[in-house]
Amino acid sequence: MGQIPVTTTSRPTASLYQRFTNWLPQGINRPVRVFAWLSLIFQTVLIGTGGAVRLTGSGLGCPTWPKCTPESYTSTPEMGIHGIIEFGNRTLTFVLVIIAIAAFLSVWNLRKTRRDLFWLTFLQGMSIPLQAVLGGIVVLTGLNSYLVGAHFVISLILVALTTTLVYRVYFGAAGAVRTSRGYKLLTHVMSALVAIAAVVGILTTGSGPHAGDADVPRNGLDPELMQHLHAWPGYLMFGATVLILIVAVRQKYAVKPVVWLLIAQVGQILLGIAQSRLGLPEIMVGTHMVLAGVVIALATRVVLETRASIPEPETLAQRA
Repeated sequence: MGQIPVTTTSRPTASLYQRFTNWLPQGINRPVRVFAWLSLIFQTVLIGTGGAVRLTGSGLGCPTWPKCTPESYTSTPEMGIHGIIEFGNRTLTFVLVIIAIAAFLSVWNLRKTRRDLFWLTFLQGMSIPLQAVLGGIVVLTGLNSYLVGAHFVISLILVALTTTLVYRVYFGAAGAVRTSRGYKLLTHVMSALVAIAAVVGILTTGSGPHAGDADVPRNGLDPELMQHLHAWPGYLMFGATVLILIVAVRQKYAVKPVVWLLIAQVGQILLGIAQSRLGLPEIMVGTHMVLAGVVIALATRVVLETRASIPEPETLAQRA
């Protein structure tokens, strides 16, 4: 008797996975760069929308979480403009989810050759549920000013992280330090002063009139004293950046990123002085918050410039 031919069944799940991963980028190409930029842009936009919630008194526009009302996930006409603003800020979270997933998948095939990109996109993705849960706690605790501040701190950290993502996508993985030890130390001192100025600024806002809702208690700190305390690290930050520029010019390091950082810092300082003297108008305070994110991004770029970058392997460039 002849042998009955044995038919092998394919593994459709594995085949589907293989087709999907083959469809994903095989190297640093345009989609990878686009999603890196979108990550940075929308983290900055989130600072702006979060500021709008706080400055318009819309922090409790949706008084419950995760629903906007006990019966609805969306704002209702009866909730007015405050409900729309708060719901819009919450909706932006879903945009960030899509961008974070897309950025993560765009570097999935590079997870072994570019582990830095893999972990940067992974951390961005994991930050979204953290921010969502913290935002819910903020609402449920009636806009506790310290929790609101922590929410903003995480956003600024994410701006630094996504700035690093954009930089590494364009210039390659981090290599050896290419500047003098003193210059590198100076950039870290500057970035620490940027962080201190941002944190003190958050505490200053929590002591002032813009707490997110008219009935929300402030943090109890003296607003006038906090404005002075906020200014001091800002001026020191500016001074450190001027020193960085002088050293960069003399030692022929990258100058343009430092110049852009100085321009942003000057704008931030002048805006801070103006808003203080004009009684903290909402539009100025909101712009000041967004500029804080811009300064964080540019300061991160200056720090990243202290290390050489490892160019992409030729094979990856050809497959991109």
